[in-house]
Amino acid sequence: MSLSAFWLLMSLTLPWFLFLGMATASAAPSVSQIATRPLSWFILAPQVRKDYDQDELNRLGESMKSLGQLQPVGAKADGTVLWGHRRLLAARLVGLATLQVIITDRQMSDSEIRLIQLTENIHRADLSGYEKWLACSELLSMNPAWQMKDLAHHLSIDPSMATRILSPSRCSPSWQQALKEGKVGISDCYAASKLELEAQAELLALKLSGASRDAIEQAGRKKRAGTPSVKVSKVKCLLPSGVQVVVSGNGVSLDESIEALNEAIKEMKRARELGYTAKTFAAAMKDKARKG
Repeated sequence: MSLSAFWLLMSLTLPWFLFLGMATASAAPSVSQIATRPLSWFILAPQVRKDYDQDELNRLGESMKSLGQLQPVGAKADGTVLWGHRRLLAARLVGLATLQVIITDRQMSDSEIRLIQLTENIHRADLSGYEKWLACSELLSMNPAWQMKDLAHHLSIDPSMATRILSPSRCSPSWQQALKEGKVGISDCYAASKLELEAQAELLALKLSGASRDAIEQAGRKKRAGTPSVKVSKVKCLLPSGVQVVVSGNGVSLDESIEALNEAIKEMKRARELGYTAKTFAAAMKDKARKG
């Protein structure tokens, strides 16, 4: 196989961030080989996915038997699987003898391995909210210097999505258990996380009784509105970059400021997509407010 063909195959099969890291780290590729190995060679290490649907694994295995393995798994030189855990489990389930594997001798920390696993799965619908929360929390604990924006950058997701995924960390143990059992979702936890811990129990009971996500959000807003809040004419926030963000009005609370900023961010992103500048955006929003 030519070197150009080799790297083309890498770009099609490896998680993109690992491929870029190997392609730019040095002149010598850190992937040693593409090989076929017996299933007994592979070692399954703990990873972000905690539960597997046996029916789905069986369907995947049968597909691999009839169509062949369309994408190699990835492993370290000792056989430890980096990505492709479901393919390995499916192959074992249906009795396949071997799997194609990309073997890398690249030295990786536990944090990098977990990042590979999470990035491969974070956008898949079948990874539960509980699994996403645990994995993201673990990544932050492995990288104490990371802020929310760093986590979002490494996972290629919007920072607001990272905030939502980690919202169960601000919820009571009862909410976290309900998330684990699949009785609530990440969006429900996000609504609950805006309340104090002692106020979250009522919201959980409402959700478990069959209330929709919108009903949960509305109940949360009413509960927050019932709590006395300090209001000021201006909320100023001077960022480390030197930029100052100001929310002003006829008495605004911190919660109202947060909601206003979230709405403003959505409007700014929409304006950027339309090609607006900061000046034309400000004029457009002023005109929009005037028209009501």
